[in-house]
Amino acid sequence: MAHNARLDHRNPLVFDTHDLGRRPGALRRLTRSVPAPRDLGLPGVVGVPEGAPLELELRLESVMDGVLVTGTARAQAEGECVRCLEPVGLELEADFQEMFSYPDADDRGRVSAEPGDDAEDDEDRLFLEDGLFDLEPLLRDAVVLALPMQPVCQEDCPGLCSECGARLADDPDHHHDAVDIRWAALQGLAGSLEDGEKDEMSGGAPQSARADEKQEK
Repeated sequence: MAHNARLDHRNPLVFDTHDLGRRPGALRRLTRSVPAPRDLGLPGVVGVPEGAPLELELRLESVMDGVLVTGTARAQAEGECVRCLEPVGLELEADFQEMFSYPDADDRGRVSAEPGDDAEDDEDRLFLEDGLFDLEPLLRDAVVLALPMQPVCQEDCPGLCSECGARLADDPDHHHDAVDIRWAALQGLAGSLEDGEKDEMSGGAPQSARADEKQEK
């Protein structure tokens, strides 16, 4: 069972459930604006800048075994277009829901799992600590799922020129004259022939012809 580390009530992402009591059905709604924690999102791709305003709307409901937390987080995320590398800004809205169990939930009439029975689910359970819970791990998972894995500045972004790196959206007519490699050798041969013709026209005889003239003399 994954119990929370010792929680600090001064942390803006730590919430107190004492006023709910343990009465099933008790409900509390709250909103809170907090600074975004570090590395909230996909590092190096897109995420919410550290310290940026993060708007939270939460619904805390007391149930038999703990507190059910349902909420939405909203913020401005920033990243880089994967096609043209320009800065990208987008509105983030991430929904989440999680149960935070009472530490003694198994001792209050709940049937404990047999060895090997739902063991993985039991390991993933989150627990209240002295009536407190930390929203940050849940928030991080929700934000990662809500953000695009490959952000783009616009859906039809053409990206960068593969030859010179120019941003194609800035110059729709941008292109390079392509040379067919099958003709490259012939073009080189043609250039050599043209150079030879120019030498003859300028009065210079080929070396082989001058050698023959010397032998005849």
